[in-house]
Amino acid sequence: MLLSTVIPVGLIVFLGFYVGKRFDLDLPTLSRLSIYVLVPALIFDAMYRAQLNGSSVLGLSLAFFIAYGVLYLLTLGISRALHLSRDLQKSLVAMATFPNSGNMGLPMAQLAFGVAGYERAMVVFVASSVLMFGLGPAFLKGGGLLQSLTFTLRLPLFWALAAGLGLRALEALFPPLGEFVRATKLDQGVHLLGQACIPVLLLSLGMQIAQSPLPWSGPLGTARVLAFELLGSFLRLIAAPTLTYGVGLLLRLSPLDLQVLVLQSAMSVAVNAFMMVREFGGDAKKTAGGVVLSTVLAFVTIPLVLWMVGVR
Repeated sequence: MLLSTVIPVGLIVFLGFYVGKRFDLDLPTLSRLSIYVLVPALIFDAMYRAQLNGSSVLGLSLAFFIAYGVLYLLTLGISRALHLSRDLQKSLVAMATFPNSGNMGLPMAQLAFGVAGYERAMVVFVASSVLMFGLGPAFLKGGGLLQSLTFTLRLPLFWALAAGLGLRALEALFPPLGEFVRATKLDQGVHLLGQACIPVLLLSLGMQIAQSPLPWSGPLGTARVLAFELLGSFLRLIAAPTLTYGVGLLLRLSPLDLQVLVLQSAMSVAVNAFMMVREFGGDAKKTAGGVVLSTVLAFVTIPLVLWMVGVR
């Protein structure tokens, strides 16, 4: 089970890496296609078909934000104890608290736990997006929280979430609406579009890594840079799942909820962490190196995390 979860994801990421090195591709266009079309379709479809109960959604969301609040304070404390510059502090926080719960987390959860795990992983993915796009700019740029949340609400993934849940609720109140959706196969069209999302996300991850500078390449003195990126990778790959595991136990999450939450928290640094740091402040070069290094290391640490939560 461990290898059957990690190997398919690794192969697709490697294929994206090879294609990214071999051809000159327009990655920004592919990223926009994912953000504005494929990911919203995936979220809408998952929420429309989901059999989740309210307690799972609430428990997963609450545990995520509590654990990541503690992780934020821990990372900030470490960065200040090490007397890091303001830019490096921002980068370390971004590396620690922005998990790749979409590109890697969703397919990993689907392979490890099936449809039920995939639905729960979607909840964590939305929560991490709120953290990254809602609270992230406020910390990195120093702007107001209201402005950051306004920016967050412009992202189509939140409207897709609301639309999926809303349509399901309306069908319960007005059954002919559901009959119309099924008769016209609108739900199947959105489902087909959403199914394209995960392989595209994995290919995009490989392509983005191919275009990022390797953290271990460079002149003498690189070892010190690598030490910073190793610290960020440790916080992302080890500290984050450990904290979420503890918080999940304290909140008495169901076994499946706990497994999915921990797995999603064990993902590598999100590629969007680099984009956010570059846009709002921080050391973009070191953050990019952290994305690459943590992604490589994740294929070693994720099987250990899966074993820890009972996947054999």
